[in-house]
Amino acid sequence: MYLPAQTIASFFLILNEPDHPPRYNIAPTQPVLAVFQSPAGRRGVPMRWGLIPHWARDIKIGAKLANARSETLHEKPSFRTAFNRRRCLIPADGFYEWVAVKGRKQPYFIRRRDGNPLAFAGLWEVWVAADQSELVSCTIVTTAANREMTPVHHRMPVILEPGQFDRWLDPDNQNPRSLCDLMRPMRDGGLVLQAVDDYVNRTGNEGPRCIEPAATFPTPSSPPEPPAQMNLFED
Repeated sequence: MYLPAQTIASFFLILNEPDHPPRYNIAPTQPVLAVFQSPAGRRGVPMRWGLIPHWARDIKIGAKLANARSETLHEKPSFRTAFNRRRCLIPADGFYEWVAVKGRKQPYFIRRRDGNPLAFAGLWEVWVAADQSELVSCTIVTTAANREMTPVHHRMPVILEPGQFDRWLDPDNQNPRSLCDLMRPMRDGGLVLQAVDDYVNRTGNEGPRCIEPAATFPTPSSPPEPPAQMNLFED
């Protein structure tokens, strides 16, 4: 997330201007900006990416729960409570996915065609440690891939439109099955995929170079082979 705080606050109609440093390469267990509905209105706060259920004994479980399949949210113990009561939006400029190309991992940066921020459907949870300190974490909800995403992955994040934000965030709606119509693939034609420099393949690398277009790799046009390593939105 590298867009200015004012842009994020305006697009998501949040009360505060989030204080987040520009980031181009965020990995699970690191902080991400998340938007939730407070009694006073929407607020944007940092949350650890990778949901830690309230009943977990160890926060390490969060690294395995960076994503949550929309089809099974209502039945999985890790996500069921959060789905009922604690839904959020996770803003993003774009996201990466990788495809094996001639023995190497080629990254692609995926963004909205209209230039607006992406709004991932998310869930959040509060975990209380033995010393009573609290850790707030979140996960990104996924669905089947749309036409643009199919060449690089069979899954994609659930991407919500501004007119859908209120329904998703409403904490008074504790019948989440009524939200199933929101958890569908984004309309075809709404995303752009760009092959980018493999500099982003190292999680410690940061900065605009992460999204610089690659000179030698075109946009994929056929479904990828099953990945040998878990991709970002693998379930």
